[in-house]
Amino acid sequence: MTRFRAPATTANLGAGFDVAGAALDLWNELELSEDGSGGDESHLGVRAFSVHASPARWAFEWTCPIPRARGLGSSAAIVALGLVAGAWAARVEPSVEELLEAGLPLEGHADNLAPALAGGVCLTWDGHVARVADDLPALPIAVIPQSRVSTAESRRTLPDTVAHSDAAFTAARAALLGAAIAGGDARLFAASHDDRLHEPYRAATAPLLAELRADLPDGALGATLSGSGPTVIVWAKRDISEELRARFPEQEVKCLRVAQQGAGQAKNIEN
Repeated sequence: MTRFRAPATTANLGAGFDVAGAALDLWNELELSEDGSGGDESHLGVRAFSVHASPARWAFEWTCPIPRARGLGSSAAIVALGLVAGAWAARVEPSVEELLEAGLPLEGHADNLAPALAGGVCLTWDGHVARVADDLPALPIAVIPQSRVSTAESRRTLPDTVAHSDAAFTAARAALLGAAIAGGDARLFAASHDDRLHEPYRAATAPLLAELRADLPDGALGATLSGSGPTVIVWAKRDISEELRARFPEQEVKCLRVAQQGAGQAKNIEN
């Protein structure tokens, strides 16, 4: 039996829409054993496994604590698990970009899949991946509602065009975000936490974002919608999860870290 793990992710990071993402230390797992029973070939992870190896002689046991349909990349982690396990079974060693290319038809969101595969903080464009940092200059604390959001439905709320002023506003914040990541600068990171390309149009299904931004807790640098939501990541100087639990008793609050490693065999993953 061989065990694999893949991390949760938070995509966009505000102004990095469809480009930026970070791995988080919350892990889905797969136990793979060779017993000839095969797996459910309709399962997303088994389909990803099939990219490199036949699932016919393998048994798959999935453990998935990453909440589904909450904006934390649960499906990307499942795809990443299938890809790395299939590559292991086939005894091949594809690059992260090759795995990303293979997985995108199944997952569809490079900004989630790239950090799930590579760990750390990643940028993606035109099929390319750059792991640009091991960490971010703030602690990510996830505020996770019980409600779920369909990514496909959320994307349908986005307009085909935006005003020039909104595009310029977001481009400026994206530049601040890139500089903050590259330099580990908390002040620039805090200044980057706003967006006019996707977050305003997802407000109806992610009301916590506006509430938190209007009244940030002491110690918080800012807040971003995680993927399409409804989870909000509060970026903080210190662990303020207890304050957030007291304020939002009906929501799940998790103090996380940026995961240093992406999907792989569990014995090779330290955090």
